[in-house]
Amino acid sequence: MTAVEEMTAGAVSNATMNWHDIGWDKVHRNVRRLQARIVKATQEGRWGKVKALQRLLTRSFSGKALAVKRVTENRGKNTPGVDGEIWDTPAKKMKAVHELQQRGYRPQPLRRMYIPKSSGKMRPLGIPTMKDRAMQALYLLALDPIAETQADPNSYGFRKKRCQADAIAQCFTVLSRKDRARWILEGDIKSCFDNISHEWLLENIPMERNILRRWLKAGYMEQHVLHPTEEGTPQGGIISPVLANMALDGLEKYLREHLPQYQKGQRVKVNLVRFADDFIITGYARAFLESVVKPLVERFFRERGLELSLEKTVITHIEDGFDFLGQNIRKYNGKLLIKPSLKSIQMLLRKIRNIVKANLQAKAENLIRLLNPIIRGWAQYHRHVVSKAVFSTIDHFIFKILWRWARRRHPNKSAHWVKEKYFRSHKGRNWIFFGEGDRSSKWEAWLYTAARTSIRRHVKIRGEANPYDPAWEMYFEKRLGVKMKDNLSGKRKLLHLWKEQNGICPVCNQKIAELTGWHNHHIVWRSKGGSDKAENRVLLHPNCHRQVHSRGITVGKPRLVPQGV
Repeated sequence: MTAVEEMTAGAVSNATMNWHDIGWDKVHRNVRRLQARIVKATQEGRWGKVKALQRLLTRSFSGKALAVKRVTENRGKNTPGVDGEIWDTPAKKMKAVHELQQRGYRPQPLRRMYIPKSSGKMRPLGIPTMKDRAMQALYLLALDPIAETQADPNSYGFRKKRCQADAIAQCFTVLSRKDRARWILEGDIKSCFDNISHEWLLENIPMERNILRRWLKAGYMEQHVLHPTEEGTPQGGIISPVLANMALDGLEKYLREHLPQYQKGQRVKVNLVRFADDFIITGYARAFLESVVKPLVERFFRERGLELSLEKTVITHIEDGFDFLGQNIRKYNGKLLIKPSLKSIQMLLRKIRNIVKANLQAKAENLIRLLNPIIRGWAQYHRHVVSKAVFSTIDHFIFKILWRWARRRHPNKSAHWVKEKYFRSHKGRNWIFFGEGDRSSKWEAWLYTAARTSIRRHVKIRGEANPYDPAWEMYFEKRLGVKMKDNLSGKRKLLHLWKEQNGICPVCNQKIAELTGWHNHHIVWRSKGGSDKAENRVLLHPNCHRQVHSRGITVGKPRLVPQGV
C-alpha cells in the first residue's frame, strides 16, 4: 500500500512523507466522511457506533494532519505555550503529525495570560502548548458533529456557519410583531468558562473521558507557579468553546418541557436566543419571567456548577430597549428598530482617538492604514441593522478628530491650507481624509468612511441546519455564495475568479471562504513571464499556495465536474 493510499484509508502514513506531499483533498474527504457518519449515528441514538467512529477518526492520519494544519495556520500559531515551542517549518509539522499519539499522552499546564475587557477588568486566557492544541483540535473533529446535532436551534455563539447577525435576526423575529412578547429577561452567566463543573463535563461530554480529565486538571502556570484547576474550562483552548456550548445546550428544550403554553388565558410567548454565555428570554409578563422562568433557568445552570450574574441579569420592557451583542433593540411607538448601541459607538470613537493620539507625528497615509481596518470592520458588523444615520454621525466625529490632528501639526498654516493638504473630494464625497506617498510612487491612501457601507438585510440561518449533515450541503453552499458575493462586492476581479472556480480551491477541492482565506496564484509565475490578467490567475487557500510553490506544481483553471460524475 502506498503512502497516499494509507493516508486515504486513515492509517498512519509513511514516516518519510513530506508535509507538502500530503493530498489535502483526500484528507478533507476522509475526515468529512467520518464526521457525516458520526452525525447519522448520533441522530439514530447509536452511541456505541458513535464511540467507534470517534476512535477511528482520532487515530487516523487524516485527522491528525488536519489538526496540525489548523493549529499552524490560525492566529495563535506564533504564540507558544509553557514549553516555548512553535511549529513553523514543514519538518516540524510532519513530525508533530506522527507524535500525536494517545498512549502515554500527558498535557502540560497552560500558560496564563490576561487581556483587557471592555469593562476595564482583565480576562484570563490559558495558552496550551502546540501539541496540546493539536490534540484538542483532533478530538474536536470528532466531538463537534455531535455538538451541532444536539445543539439548541437558537444558539449562535462559537458554532460553525453561525454569527452574531443570526442572533440579532432571531431577536427581530421574536420581538417585531405587535402580538409578540414585550418583556425580556437579559441573562448573563457569572464567569461561565471558569465555573463549569468538571464532574458534569466528565459525565455528559461524549468523548474519551481520560483525555478530557487530563485537559481539565492540567492546571496553569503563572509567574513560574503551578496552579491546579478544580473547575471550569480555560478560555484559550481550541475545544473550550464547544465544551461550554454543550454545557449550556438543552436550556431551550428544558424551558419548553417545564413551562405551560398558556397562563391566565394568555400565551406565555417564551423564546430563547443565546450567543455563547449571553442570552435573552422573552415572556408575556414581568412577573412570569421573575417568578417562573428565572428560577427554572437558575436550576438548569446550578446542575452545571453555574449561576446567573445578579448585576447583569435584568428584566426589561421592549419599549425601554436593551443592548445585546453590540446592538440596541427597542420599540418606538410599536415599531421595532435595531441600532448600534451607544456603548459600541463610544468604544469605537475611544479607540479612534487613542490611535490618533498615539500617532501625532505619523504620516497621514500611515495613520489611514491603522484606522481603515477598524472603521471598515465596525461598519461591516453593524451593516445589517438600522445604521445609516449612525454611520454618518460616526464619520462626522472621526472628521473632527482628524481635523484637530491636522491643525495641531500645522499651527501656523491657515484652515484652507490644511484642508487642501489633508481633505479632498473622493468618489462623490467631500472632505475625505487622505495621504499620499512619495512623489515617485504617486500613491494615495483614502480614509474609509462608514457611510460608504451599504445596509444589507441578513438572512438568518435555519435553526436545525447542521454543517456536518450531508442533507444540508446545498443549503450551506448557497449561503456561502451569498456571503462571499457580499464580502467581495468591492473587489470585482476577486469575485470574478471566485465565481469562475465555483468557490473551490483547485488544489484541495475544498471551499474558499472568508474563514479559510485565499491567495492569488499566477498559473504562469510572474518570475517566468506570467501576466497579472485574470486568465493567468486562480484563487488558492494559503496553505495550498505554499504547497504549490514548494513542490513546483502546475495549477490550471479548475474544470467543474457535476456532482455524481
